[in-house]
Amino acid sequence: MESLGSHNPFGAPIYSFKQVSSTMDEARRVAASGCPNGTVVIADIQEAGRGRIAGRSWRSGRGESLLCTTILRFPSLDSLPSALTLRVGLAAAYAIEDVAPFPVGCVRVKWPNDVLAEQAGTSPSVGKKLCGILCEADGSAVYVGTGFNIAQREFPPEISGKASSIFLETMTEPSRESLLTAFLTRLAGVVLDTSNAWKTQLENRLFRRGERVRFETGMADSGVLIEGILVGIGAAGEVLIRADGDTAAKAFVSGELKVYEGA
Repeated sequence: MESLGSHNPFGAPIYSFKQVSSTMDEARRVAASGCPNGTVVIADIQEAGRGRIAGRSWRSGRGESLLCTTILRFPSLDSLPSALTLRVGLAAAYAIEDVAPFPVGCVRVKWPNDVLAEQAGTSPSVGKKLCGILCEADGSAVYVGTGFNIAQREFPPEISGKASSIFLETMTEPSRESLLTAFLTRLAGVVLDTSNAWKTQLENRLFRRGERVRFETGMADSGVLIEGILVGIGAAGEVLIRADGDTAAKAFVSGELKVYEGA
C-alpha cells in the first residue's frame, strides 16, 4: 500500500494498492481506522468488484481503469446530500470531459448510476458506458465506489455494444492520476452544493431526457415495464416518467432504464 495524499483536493490520504478484492471492501477497512473525510482507496486491479445489481460484476485488466472508493463522512445519515449517487455521476461526467477531448455535454448521466459517452446523431439516443457508480453507507461513512474505463482497447462480445473507454471514444489515454484529481475536485463541488445548481446541471446531462424510454420498475428483473417519456429527476433524485396515456409524470425511486435491445 502506498499513500498519495498530495493529489487529493479533500486534503486526505489516497491509498494505492496493487490488487484488492474490491476498493469498496478495502475502504471499509481503512475507514475503521478513523481516516478523515475524503480519504480514497484506489487499486490497479480488483478481484471481486461489484455493481449496483447483485450478480453484476466489474471486470477490468490491470491498470486499464481508475478503480476507486472515496470515503465521505457526514454528521449523520440524515445529513447526506440529496441524490448523492446522481451527484457523483455528474462529477464523474464533468471530470471525464476535463481530462479528455469529448465534445462538451456528450458525456451523460444515465439514471441512476452510470456515466455514458453519447453517440452523436442517434435517435433514440445511444450511449456506451464509461463509468459505473456504487454508493454504500454505514453508520460512520458513505463509500463512493467508481470505476472509470480509461485504456481498454476492446470488451467481451457480450458487453461490447454497451461499454466503451475514454481511449476508444477519443484515441487519448489520460493518466489515472489526472482523472482522479479532476473527479475529486468535481466531487467536492457537487457534494457541498446546497443550491439546486447540481440538479439543473444534471438534467442538462440526463441521458434520454425528453425521449421515449422503457422502464422496469422496482427490483431488478421485476418484469414490470412501463413506456413513456423521461421528463427529468425530482429533488431527491427520483426519475420522473410520464407513462403513455398519463398527463403527468410519476416519480420512481427504484428501477432500471431499458435502453439496449434485450437489456
